[in-house]
This record gives sequence, C-alpha cells and structure tokens, in this order.
Amino acid sequence: MRTLFDKLWDAHVVLARPDGAALLWVDRHYVHEGSHHAFARLDERRLPVAEPALTIGVADHYVPTRRAAGITDPDIARMVRTLEKNARAHGFRLFGLDDPRQGIVHVLGPEQGLTLPGMLVVCGDSHTSTHGALGAFGFGIGATEVAHVLATQTVWQKKPKRMRLDFHGAPGPGVGAKDMALNWIARLGADGARGHAVEYAGPAVAALSVEARLTLCNLSIEGGARCGMVAPDQALFDWLRGRPFAPVDFDRAAEDWAALATDPDAEFESEESFDMAEIAPIVTWGTSPEEALPITGTVPDPAKAPPERAARIAEALDYMGLRPGQKLTEVRIDQVFIGSCTNARIEDLRAAAAVLAGRRAKVPGMVAPGSMPVKARAEAEGLDRIFTEAGLDWVASGCSMCVGMNGDRVEPGKRCASSTNRNFRGRQGPGARTHLMSPAMVAAAAVTGHLADVRPLLRGRA
Repeated sequence: MRTLFDKLWDAHVVLARPDGAALLWVDRHYVHEGSHHAFARLDERRLPVAEPALTIGVADHYVPTRRAAGITDPDIARMVRTLEKNARAHGFRLFGLDDPRQGIVHVLGPEQGLTLPGMLVVCGDSHTSTHGALGAFGFGIGATEVAHVLATQTVWQKKPKRMRLDFHGAPGPGVGAKDMALNWIARLGADGARGHAVEYAGPAVAALSVEARLTLCNLSIEGGARCGMVAPDQALFDWLRGRPFAPVDFDRAAEDWAALATDPDAEFESEESFDMAEIAPIVTWGTSPEEALPITGTVPDPAKAPPERAARIAEALDYMGLRPGQKLTEVRIDQVFIGSCTNARIEDLRAAAAVLAGRRAKVPGMVAPGSMPVKARAEAEGLDRIFTEAGLDWVASGCSMCVGMNGDRVEPGKRCASSTNRNFRGRQGPGARTHLMSPAMVAAAAVTGHLADVRPLLRGRA
C-alpha cells in the first residue's frame, strides 16, 4: 500500500544509494532571472542544458510591476537580459516581459498547463511546493542544485517522511485556503512538518477550487514541509482541460492521473485532523507564519507564555511594535498589498474586489496580479476599476512587494497588511512590519485602516 507521495517518488527514481539518497528525474525545471549563477557554472564547464524542452524560463522575481519606463535599475536589467541570452543560447522556452503570458512562475506554470499531475517539478524558489496542488511533486532547490538539474535533468534527494493533514466540516463566511494554511502552521509550528511530504486530504480539501489548493500547497514550506500535494480529481481535470500545454489526448492522460491517489491502507508517519468550523479568518502578529491568531484574538503576552517561548514572543512584539493584550482589530496599518504566488490568481482578486466594491481604502496599496493573463481577465471583468476606484494601484505581474527585490517595498517601521507568504523581519523591506492574511482580509484592512474582521463587510455581498 502506497501514499500519493510514494507513487510520485517511485516513478522518478533513477538510482538509489545505500545511504537513502536517490537520484530523481525532473519533468519540469523552472528558472527565473535570479538563476544566472547556475547558468554561469554551466558556461564555466562548457556544458549545455541537458533537456531544453523540459526547462522553462520566467521573468518574475526582480522585474518591475510599473513598466511604462522600462527597467530603470541596471542590475535588474542585466539579469533579465542574461536570462534572455541563456534562453537563446540553450534553446529553452522563455516567458519574458514582452510575452503576454508572463507571470509569477508558480502562477504561470499551472495556468499554462506546463505543470501536470504526476510530474516532479523543481525551481530555485522555495514556494515550488505550490505545484503539488496539481498532484505533482514540487519543491524548491538551491543554486548548486539548479546547475545540476540544468546539466543532468536529475536531482539528488533523501526521501522525506509522509504526513497527512485532513480537513473536514464546512468553512464559515470569509474563511478560505489561506486561513486553513495559517491555522495548521500556527497549531503545529513552523517546524511542525519538517522532513515530511504533506498530503492535504478530507472533504474540505476536496471542496476547494484548484486555485485555493494552490494557495494551500504554496504555504506548505512555511510549516517546514518539503512539499505539499493534493490528489488529482475531476475538479482538477476540468480545470486543466484546454490549457495551452495540456496533453493533446487529454482523456487518456486523465485516466492515468486518476490512479495517483493514496491507497486505502497506506500509512503515514504523522496525521493531523482539522475541523473547518473551528477556523476563523486569521492574521499573523509576529515575524513567522506560525505566529498567527484569529482576527478576534489579542496579541499574546510573553509574561504568560512558557519560558521557552517568552523571549521569542517579546522579540517579535518589539519588532512589530505591538503591545501584549492589544486587540488585533486595534492594530492600525499604513498600507496594503494584494499579490504574490500565494494569492494573486483571479479567484483571489475577485474575493478582494467583493469587499472593496463601492468602498474607499483609508490607506495606500497595490494590487499585482499573478500573471498577465490574470491581469487581462480581471480587467475584462472590471476588477481593476474596483481597485483603482477604491484608491489602490493596479500594476503589472511580478513578485513585487512579496520580497521587495524590484523596488516595491514597505518603508522602515511601516505596517503592511499583505496577502503574501512570509512575514520575516525585513521580508518586504528593511524594518518593514508585515501581517499575513487572505486577500479578502487585506481588503478589509484597506477600507478600515486597521486589521479587521472581513465577515461583517461581506454581508449582503457575493
């Protein structure tokens, strides 16, 4: 009896070593403009890219989201040109800034049908776990591993343990995949799934849209997991059908994908169960995704915490400028950001627009769609007008303020309500204070000027 992960692992083993490591075949390798170091290593050894057809280039991490003036930063311009040069030299497909399909790699890959069930997918970015929502084995790799994959189309890995997170029950209003993810990470900790491949299961996961599953799997790495995945089902097949790079004989492929499911008696090293009725809209208060609470909660008091946790809480509160016992709904914000590979798909933008429609934001902010096709679709639906009429900036696709590499950032000491995946110190800029939450919760913060419960703002709205 095998789990979904076992089946994916076994299908990709090329060679197994006695120490437990295995050489795995890579079906899809995504590279971005920050991958130039790996290409330089190939050039030093005069090596070609082993499988150009399986290598996909994407410009997303450093590119500007305000593009009227082009790329004004010379270092970023050089990285983008280098990616273009490497694509020409090695003959792999590139989704560059001039391509209408350009987007964040973890949005673009699934959206285009480049990631498919059963694949092993890697990228020099930790949130490659996102692709597991399509029944794939996706994980991030370092620069040395990127060079190895480019040269051999393989990667060495040690097999992780298996963990199943089961979600049951019906969600309440305003509760979605972002809340599910932050809930389990807060409960189990940022190391709670370390060394494990996580499979999300249960009726509540099956009821999620594919876009919501992508959000759930995206955040797996924030709980320490090596990867996250959801078994393929009819909802996924319907979502993939007709995608530009989906198989020509789709029905036959779907028959094969349907076998990618955990066997009934398969065993996991660890299992946890979650009741959706107990999950409320969540925000982070500290400097790790595990430091999260329902919006109805209060900032923790280090004096009331176990000794091993007290110092950590005190340090986080000092950095975040919060008081013990302060109501989360009393925390005022300076700006908002809706975007990133976590929450910038069309479903996310619709959720934020449902809150913002007919309302004005009390703070400035930015909305960066996850891809240019998402941007076009949002504009066709009039979502861009809702955002701009609310007072938010509508920009082009890119990683943007998630990581602050392209000039979109939070100024020192300023507080941002963000739909991104990490609230580490300085993640959105030196001294930036980040609160993670769903796009709808970001919209609620925008129109109130403070962290806010989105549920009252959703009453009477779709």
